[in-house]
Amino acid sequence: MNENDIPEFTDGEKDLLRGLARRVAELAARPIEDQKRREWYRHNALQPGRPLVFCDPENGWNEIFPPESLQCTSKLARHWEFELRIKEFYGARMRDDRVIDDRFVLRPVAQETGWGLQTPIIGKGEGRAFTWDPPLKDLNDLSGLRVPGATVDREATARVKTLAEELFDGALTVEVKGVWWWSLGMTQRLVYLRGLERMMLDMMENPEGFHRLMSFMRDAQLARLDQLEADGLLCLNNGNDYVGSGGFGFTDELPAAAHDGRVRTADMWGFCESQETLGVSPAMFEEFVFQYQLPILARFGLNCYGCCEPLDDRWEVVKKIPRLRRVSVSAWAEPERMAGYLGRRFIFSAKPNPAHLAPSVFDETPVRRDLRRIVEAARGCPLELIMKDNHTVAKDPERVCRWVEIAREEIDRAAG
Repeated sequence: MNENDIPEFTDGEKDLLRGLARRVAELAARPIEDQKRREWYRHNALQPGRPLVFCDPENGWNEIFPPESLQCTSKLARHWEFELRIKEFYGARMRDDRVIDDRFVLRPVAQETGWGLQTPIIGKGEGRAFTWDPPLKDLNDLSGLRVPGATVDREATARVKTLAEELFDGALTVEVKGVWWWSLGMTQRLVYLRGLERMMLDMMENPEGFHRLMSFMRDAQLARLDQLEADGLLCLNNGNDYVGSGGFGFTDELPAAAHDGRVRTADMWGFCESQETLGVSPAMFEEFVFQYQLPILARFGLNCYGCCEPLDDRWEVVKKIPRLRRVSVSAWAEPERMAGYLGRRFIFSAKPNPAHLAPSVFDETPVRRDLRRIVEAARGCPLELIMKDNHTVAKDPERVCRWVEIAREEIDRAAG
């Protein structure tokens, strides 16, 4: 975004956005939001209490609020309208444990350089099926790769922030917050560079080349973190911040004791996963992936691990992560087995099967069966139920709300 990209909102857009902001502020002021906030602090500290519930329809938001339903016309105003309508939906209809606060969070206007090699996408993309042409053809030639970096246009960021502050004055507090990664796990980027099948064969046919590539990617990630720290671009994620593959970051354990105002990785939650290596053995996972993730995770104050990949068979490897706190228990893991591993020492971040929300006809039976098994298996564990990875909710907003209700019913049932 540059200076010419920052629009003048129409009077109608301003009125609509201000009205939505006031509604969000009203929801944020409810006593229940403070109660939910306290529950997340308690939960992340591994203290006993009720399991927490969070539902993120992800791509389903585009069905709950389809483009034709948005009333603003300019691109930025439509984006802000979409974000505010999501917050209002959470507070007024979803009613899970996501805290509705009075912040309006902006991302800085920034340019990110990437890894040097561009990956041509073949197909629709944007939530639809696609394939790609992996650009790293020769594993022994890494000359095209670069350390990814980020440059912030601070003047443009300040102008957008001023626009939001003038618009939401008296309703929402505007905050600029840089989020520069979701996962630092590297294997998704590796697959885009090399291809999934080729990556698997590389471990067998060219292990030395594979290790050189992973060494480069590890060192590049560490250098990128150094650059973000040095440029003051990192932000704390110890509050109402989505961390890992589910859950929120509320904790008094961060930032670290030596924090002097400039955010370092040591003051933050870290996160890695390796969904793309599900098909390799635990020993190969440790040799070819985990040993390169470990130095990255070692930099962070608290850590999360895992997403859709089941961790049953590689738990003995994953448990070596320092300051590990939140562990994903995917829909394809055995919850009973994972409960035995995690106990009260780690957050049991359960990911119920999102496919149950996708059919044209919503059937509550498999939803309840899935949730009941998880809740019963995780008795005594610090449990959170995280619905995510939805590509469709069949254009039916009510089923995500009903999923939250069923989750609470099963929690109450297990509690007697």
